[in-house]
Amino acid sequence: MGENNSGSEVPANQTIYINNLNEKIKLDELKKTLHAMFSQFGKVLDVLAFKTLKHKGQAWVVFEDVSSATNAIRQMQSFPFYDKPMYKSVLVVKRAYVRVMLSDEASHVFCIDFSVMRTKIQYAKTKSDIIAKADGTFVPRERRKRHEEKGRKRKEQQDANQAGMGLNPAYPGAYGGAPPLSQIPYPGGVKSMVPEAPAPPNNILFVQNLPHEATSAMLQMLFCQYPGFKEVRMVEAKPGIAFVEYENEMQSTMAMQNLQAFKVTPQNSMLITYAKK
Repeated sequence: MGENNSGSEVPANQTIYINNLNEKIKLDELKKTLHAMFSQFGKVLDVLAFKTLKHKGQAWVVFEDVSSATNAIRQMQSFPFYDKPMYKSVLVVKRAYVRVMLSDEASHVFCIDFSVMRTKIQYAKTKSDIIAKADGTFVPRERRKRHEEKGRKRKEQQDANQAGMGLNPAYPGAYGGAPPLSQIPYPGGVKSMVPEAPAPPNNILFVQNLPHEATSAMLQMLFCQYPGFKEVRMVEAKPGIAFVEYENEMQSTMAMQNLQAFKVTPQNSMLITYAKK
């Protein structure tokens, strides 16, 4: 599946095409985040993104009906994604926050920073496989299927090896190979296993009692609404915890005070402390 931006007008269809995405985002996280973002407009059947050079920085979101795709294009036009414009247009300096209610008690906040170029989303020029299968026009792409299967098995094996060794690639660099034992929560609660003095104020927050289905993209939507936000780091081998980094301790303190005990779900209220360095 490929696209280009020249040519005649593309007719409305169930699939939207997005380009110029941030290529540093992991493929699985990219797909999950796009699915979460666009599900507000209707049922999402599939999200397609590939690692190949030809398809880098691109994605396709497949809706169940054309009206949902049309609504998504209208509402999400000019939306900067992971601090990179999806398609070049005009520069605007503005920041906005959008809260999406997931239930009566749970919600997510989308931080939209317009201090980058605006973006463009359009209808896809080719029919997605899932739609082709539904209308009987599908032709198998064996080469692509073998490539995806090989990549999936390699990732599963990699994840299994890392879990067995207690390693985590999402937790490198300044944070070390794994969090301190005192920051690993009990299976049934959020208290530390080894009582220690609390860490002094610093620019990194340690977040506990997260639901296991929480992703870094979800947390980014919550924490990026406060000034100085830099990044979220999750520990795949230890679900339920995360580290959030700000530029300085004053900014991290502001975020902690405002999001302390925030209910990610009705059963999960966040416990936020300063991280131990």
